Amino acid sequence: MNAGNTYPMTLIEAVRYFSDADFATDYFAKMRWPNGVCCPHCGSMNVGYLKNQRRWQCYEKHPRRQFSAKVGTIFEESPLGLDKWFVAVWCITNAKNGISSCELARALGVTQKSAWFMLHRVRHAMHVGSFVKFTGECESDETFVGGKSRNMHKSRRQEKIHGTGGAGKAVVHGILERGTDDSTSKVTAKVVGNVKRKTLAPIIRETVEAGSHVYTDALKSYDGLSPDYLHEVIDHAECYVRDRVHTNGMENFWSLLKRAINGTYVSVDEPHLGRYVDEEAFRFNERDLNDGQRFTTVLPGAIGKRITYKQLIGQTTPENLPSSGEVENGGLPN
Repeated sequence: MNAGNTYPMTLIEAVRYFSDADFATDYFAKMRWPNGVCCPHCGSMNVGYLKNQRRWQCYEKHPRRQFSAKVGTIFEESPLGLDKWFVAVWCITNAKNGISSCELARALGVTQKSAWFMLHRVRHAMHVGSFVKFTGECESDETFVGGKSRNMHKSRRQEKIHGTGGAGKAVVHGILERGTDDSTSKVTAKVVGNVKRKTLAPIIRETVEAGSHVYTDALKSYDGLSPDYLHEVIDHAECYVRDRVHTNGMENFWSLLKRAINGTYVSVDEPHLGRYVDEEAFRFNERDLNDGQRFTTVLPGAIGKRITYKQLIGQTTPENLPSSGEVENGGLPN
């Protein structure tokens, strides 16, 4: 580890840094409870540490007095140690094009099924909402994610494709706040049901401060934004850039997203697409941080969130899931 840093800077340093299970537990506990360990069930700080079990015990009288640092996080009820979990978080956070479950399984020595579950839990932690609206110059655009019809078997094509363009594909809508001299551009994106005005307009109004510049393509669904925004349109049938009017920032993000999906994940079920979008949005927004900083940024997002395997495969009603990644009936990807 480099001098002066309290976190590892490279993957090899991270593996060494968290190889000691006691150290990894202590690291996460101090991050989670900076003012001292407290019981996640009653809030009492009257607790004692059971070293042999790497757990704490609350001295107040109530059920489930014993607890670990994993309770109430994405790591809860996982038989894997934090040493493996932290390496998994590091890999998905810092892999520019993502990391497949097969690759992570080989790296950690776990099954592909376990690695797939781990990656979705980490993506769940990457979803970060904000009450602060975008301002200044913003771009709004949409894209379609799905297999190309020419690559489908005839029976599959007849089942999925019932039109042209984005027919049979998932729709992802995104808004980008352009960077300034003091900040880099930021993006927010989510899976939506369609590209109709009643779907896109409310999202823009919830995300962008009134009075801001909003640049879009010529899609009719964006009509009607002018009373609230300085709305300018670029018609891609005529040109792609007119002075500062363009959506190239969002197009850049779409290329990164599709490069990860097509090149790394290959097959993504639509019910899970929202979490892959969250993953790419996190890496895009935190691209100016170094690897260690990105790791320490995503770890706090693991606290207070929970997702079970049954929720992922659609056997239970989703709870505490980001709106962009609601779980529906679906199976494991290839």
